[in-house]
Amino acid sequence: YFERLETELATIRQMGFPGYFLIVQDFINWAKRNGVPVGPGRGSAAGSLVAYALRITNLDPIPYGLLFERFLNPERVSMPDIDVDFCFENRDKVIRYVTEKYGADKVAQITTFGKMLARAVIRDVGRVMGLPYGEVDRIAKLVPARLGITLKEALEEEPRLREAMEADPRIRELVTHALKLEGLNRHASTHAAGVVIGNRPLVDYLPLYRGQNGELVTQFAMKSVEAIGLVKFDFLGLKTLTVITDAVRIVNEGRPEGEKLDIDAIPLDDPKTYELLCRGETTGVFQLESSGMKELMVKLRPSTFEDIIALVALYRPGPLGSGMVEDFIRRKHGQIPIEYELPELEPILKDTYGVIVYQEQVMQIAQVLADYTLGEADLLRRAMGKKIPEEMAKQKDRFLGGARKKGIDPKKAEKIFDLMAKFAEYGFNKSHSAAYALVAYQTAYLKAHHPVAFMAALLTNDRANTDKVVKDIAECREMGIRVLPPDVNESDLHFTVVGDAIRFGLAAVKNVGEAAIENVLAVRREDGPFRGLRDFCRRVDLQKVNRKVIESLIRCGAFDSLGGTRAQYLAYLDRCMEEASALQKDRARGQTNLFEALAAAAPDTGASAVADELPDVPPLGAAEDLRAEKEVLGMYLSGHPLAEWEDLLRSATDTPIGELAERADKAQVTVGGMVAARRVIRTKNGSRMAFFTLEDLTGAVEVVAFSEVFARAEELIQAEDIPLVVRGTLEKNEENVKILADEVLSLEEAPERLTREVHIQVNAAFHGRDDLEALKRILSSPEMRGATPTVLRIVVPEKAEALVRLPETFAVRASGDLRARVRDLMGADVVQFR
Repeated sequence: YFERLETELATIRQMGFPGYFLIVQDFINWAKRNGVPVGPGRGSAAGSLVAYALRITNLDPIPYGLLFERFLNPERVSMPDIDVDFCFENRDKVIRYVTEKYGADKVAQITTFGKMLARAVIRDVGRVMGLPYGEVDRIAKLVPARLGITLKEALEEEPRLREAMEADPRIRELVTHALKLEGLNRHASTHAAGVVIGNRPLVDYLPLYRGQNGELVTQFAMKSVEAIGLVKFDFLGLKTLTVITDAVRIVNEGRPEGEKLDIDAIPLDDPKTYELLCRGETTGVFQLESSGMKELMVKLRPSTFEDIIALVALYRPGPLGSGMVEDFIRRKHGQIPIEYELPELEPILKDTYGVIVYQEQVMQIAQVLADYTLGEADLLRRAMGKKIPEEMAKQKDRFLGGARKKGIDPKKAEKIFDLMAKFAEYGFNKSHSAAYALVAYQTAYLKAHHPVAFMAALLTNDRANTDKVVKDIAECREMGIRVLPPDVNESDLHFTVVGDAIRFGLAAVKNVGEAAIENVLAVRREDGPFRGLRDFCRRVDLQKVNRKVIESLIRCGAFDSLGGTRAQYLAYLDRCMEEASALQKDRARGQTNLFEALAAAAPDTGASAVADELPDVPPLGAAEDLRAEKEVLGMYLSGHPLAEWEDLLRSATDTPIGELAERADKAQVTVGGMVAARRVIRTKNGSRMAFFTLEDLTGAVEVVAFSEVFARAEELIQAEDIPLVVRGTLEKNEENVKILADEVLSLEEAPERLTREVHIQVNAAFHGRDDLEALKRILSSPEMRGATPTVLRIVVPEKAEALVRLPETFAVRASGDLRARVRDLMGADVVQFR
């Protein structure tokens, strides 16, 4: 440790960066002392022992083979780059501290320029040309939803775009102008993370302007700021850190000092955590919650922290498409032998089962086999990543020469160099992977050991996004955790833990503002729980907690625990408010009601003086209660209209609505749910079409039913409370996801009517011969046999895919049982009923 520390310190001093490290450790340690959650590290800085000693990072680099030279290379002088994750809600506090410490004129955030990209430039030009919005929007959406696509590429890929130009001179003019303007800067905004700190007023170095909130912002973008010699620091906001902090706070409430949970001291070999990961139950777990990652985890069955580091590194298009992921999994499970070209490679590659996964491994191989310094090895890594032929030839000569001097067989050395070059293309920075694996492990540990506290913290941090809250509540249902409605006597502002359940906060109720909540909570803290609606109305300030507020609280169930039904409280509300309003006016005038005075003088009779006298009215019924909850909470809570249909929904659909965002644009999807809202319009040719919102237990999506589809399914779309199944094409863009319906059916008739083929996706990166043999046994078993043809969709990520139609002997019944059996073998979301 001391030798490594001396080496790092010498490099930092030689390169002139002590000041940089001291500034970073200053604001990070200020944040930690002042209750602002800070991440364990990010990027290559996690490879520095000095950063660990200064508490800049929270991961010891030595046990995990993290390299300082990957962060700061003495043989390639460049500025250090320490990116820091702060709790999303408190990031601004740290920027404020830095501004106050170094001077408001010496600290600025960095500007970033939004460019006219393919879809946006079409919309901008269309607006200037005065074309109808709907028409321009239709043309913009013909541009494929792929990150970084250009208009030129869109014209080559999408024939409908070319046809629109040829058919309409206005569209040709629109696209012609758009092609010329594409890529130009459109507007300036503030960079999400970049902050620059100067040694004298920044206006001496570059032009500045004031942002929307009065903050100083550079007029130069990031690269230009660095080019003139200024030092930038990245202050990133990470919501997961807030989730971890909130969950730990909930766990520690009421625990004695010696028994409090310290998230930084949890064991990294906890069996319960790895069991959760192996089951793929990772909704809400940092970096590990996508359906593809869940599938990878179920196949890999991680058993060590090194496996989690590898998971974070491997789940990317490059490794998935190269075949190295399947190789990694099979080696881990002993399905193929772990072999090393040379014994010297074993210590370097042992943790990754002989597969080169990380950039740091490439550097260590060069050091051990060819006598590179780690600084030289970093230059080799960069050359391999960039694949510049001249540089690669030079490095190959250097590597082979170094290996020859160490007595290594030239043929083996050349083979190893070629292997390194191949894997360097996909290799990931292990320092970043290890730091983020630690955050992933901490969230998984909390979910495994303290599920209620973890889900309460997750719900609180997702509270502004109704779709995420619905997804989180669905996960709670899967975990057997009850989520209780708001309650005037138990709810706080946000989600809280009540025994083994989670209680909704009052802030979730529509029409209930901050002032009303503060008043309710203050009155409750001061005088104890409310004894009934009458008592509630007398004690709260009716100027702040008005009729609309109280009605919303009743309708979402916030008074249910006080003994009456929602119908009774709604019928009783006017009387309580009139009485309470008169009392409050008397108090304001300094008068006291005789009965109030008697109640105050004789505490024993106080309870009866405010007891509710509820009218005898019939309850609203479960369906009406659920509708009211949906209206005032934005979701169903005490139940769900689809609960009784849940199993059939699973068997008749291929994707829960909450997971549609993970599917590819233009994918064929089958979803189910109930119509939550609908809008029917007439088209230009006089026919009718519909836009409707379909909602299941995990989320909601907009569905477009064009004239032909609407004509066939109007009765179903217009009906109330009938579960539907929609099959159609997914359309994704930057803002939202929707489905263009091809068919709309009732849920009961869907499986038999809809399924013409059963498609099973086989990801070649994950599944080998053994899995295919097991799949063959499932499909040919008597209980699965049926008349529906089976098609295998073989996918080699980023390279190719092929459809293989199986013989009639593998025809099956499209059932929920089939879906479940194949899911257990191959992972989630691999079966589609088409």
